[in-house]
Amino acid sequence: MKQDTPTLIQLGWKPYFQQQLSLEEFTDLHIGRITEQHRNSLIVICEQGQLNLTMPPNGERICVGDWVLFDDENRLIRPLERQSLFERKAPGTQVNTQLIAANIDTLIIVCSLNQDFNLNRIERYLAIANEARVESIIVLTKADQCLDVDDKRQQVQRLDPLMMVHALNALEQDELKSLEFYCQTGKTIAFLGSSGVGKSTLVNGLLGFKAIETGAIREDDSKGRHTTTYRTLKVLPQGGILMDTPGMRQIQLSDCEQGVNETFNEIIELASQCRFNDCEHISEPGCMVQSALEKGELEHRRFESYQKLIKEQAFNSASLAEKKAKDKALGKMINRTLTESKQFKRGQ
Repeated sequence: MKQDTPTLIQLGWKPYFQQQLSLEEFTDLHIGRITEQHRNSLIVICEQGQLNLTMPPNGERICVGDWVLFDDENRLIRPLERQSLFERKAPGTQVNTQLIAANIDTLIIVCSLNQDFNLNRIERYLAIANEARVESIIVLTKADQCLDVDDKRQQVQRLDPLMMVHALNALEQDELKSLEFYCQTGKTIAFLGSSGVGKSTLVNGLLGFKAIETGAIREDDSKGRHTTTYRTLKVLPQGGILMDTPGMRQIQLSDCEQGVNETFNEIIELASQCRFNDCEHISEPGCMVQSALEKGELEHRRFESYQKLIKEQAFNSASLAEKKAKDKALGKMINRTLTESKQFKRGQ
């Protein structure tokens, strides 16, 4: 960070975190916020400046945005309880969750107005934000390259009439002023979007200098290459904190049922009026969801998107629960074996 070291308040410190400290911790330990996370180290910024912390072996999972306590020797003592957390199922076939960001106040979902424009993907991001209880803002980039900006903006607005939706050209500094309201002192914002949508251009524009390299997109499908390769916090000139995250083409949901239901609240409302409580909304009599689809009051695309996300999160949640149960059983077996081994040695 090139500017003067910010205060804890400027970094987003709130009473929510203050009340978690004991008097001894407040007087004997240091408070900092994780700004970068690497494989074997953490970079934290605090009132003493920017420091490298030593991670304890087999410690708690940490991610960028976490508030932590550390001692005079820069050893991590413990993280504080998070106010919000973004996570996803780990990419590929891994049965684990991956932490994305912690303690975010506003999530800015970025989608470009080219071939990458995708309402289903926006709904996926909204489900994650709703699960984390975080305000969502939609930014549609590359408006200068789109001939039907208003139509696409209206399509996004219909997902949630109360949600703020901005369409802009990230290369025009004047158009970025519409985002400054979300960058106030003490607020933490995060960008989330797939590769090539212009997140790095937005970050550079808000910072006022080229902090991140930007990359070209492929002309055949408008998909981009990853220009940000790890998560990091940056202090904005407007006073807020910005988290830049790598572009993620794959973001699978898990333990996100409430977030999905809130994202598709009109479908949940319709389902509550069905004749049968266990209605699957296929061909059952008295199904209000099917009735709305037939009347054109509910889009087939949106209903299919809801079905896909609710099934995906249920499947991934079940897989993760099964893995946790197996890990717990394995831990018990190892502990039992070690205990029996010690008892055997004593008996000899």
